[in-house]
Amino acid sequence: MISKSFSSPPDEVREHVPELCVSRVPIFNHLPAHALEVIAAKAAMRTYDQGQFIHGAGNPSDKLFIIHRGKVKVYRLSDAGKEHLVRILNPGDFAGELALFSASAHDSYAEAIETSEVCTINQGDLRELLLQYPDISLHILRELSRRLEASEKQTTAIATASTTARLAQYLAAQAEQQASLSFSLPMSRKYLASYLGTTPETVSRKLGEFEEAGWIRQSGQRHITILDPDTLLRIE
Repeated sequence: MISKSFSSPPDEVREHVPELCVSRVPIFNHLPAHALEVIAAKAAMRTYDQGQFIHGAGNPSDKLFIIHRGKVKVYRLSDAGKEHLVRILNPGDFAGELALFSASAHDSYAEAIETSEVCTINQGDLRELLLQYPDISLHILRELSRRLEASEKQTTAIATASTTARLAQYLAAQAEQQASLSFSLPMSRKYLASYLGTTPETVSRKLGEFEEAGWIRQSGQRHITILDPDTLLRIE
């Protein structure tokens, strides 16, 4: 496996108390205000510039990190050094939850793709919080289940489906997640191509073909309106 070198964030990176960070993440936001204050007291927030790494492959996985502002991409590198996007983390998203279960190392990279504020909670503190507020465990397990299902679908699609089908399935899934046939793509075409295992040029070409066929309508670089969802779901 080809590794990617990166530098840790500089010592002068701004840190401050994350009062609002924990209140927006799904695994905590169901808790009462006093519990959120306890969690916030155990958390630290740091600002990362675009291109800085929150962690790299091989680093100890000993923290939960939560995106407060900005965007972070999580990806792996193939043996040939090709980047494969796993997910884009937006405000309220979290990662590093496997640190709860065992000492391990990251198998992926997390890189800020714009200036981002990231809140972290150490493994020991997080385990104490789970004992104090057991409901957090249920919310973490629910999120892990959702991610496992999404990962299995992604892996199966890349292995068995055509590029056309992968893109159609992705658009249908976004419509379902956003509860609307008119939605904005949550990532650029560059990152969407990495996520689907293809190239940005292919994504743009396929979207153009979908539009020409009358299946979708595009507005700008990211807004999509699905006009014929039944046909999209039948593409193989």
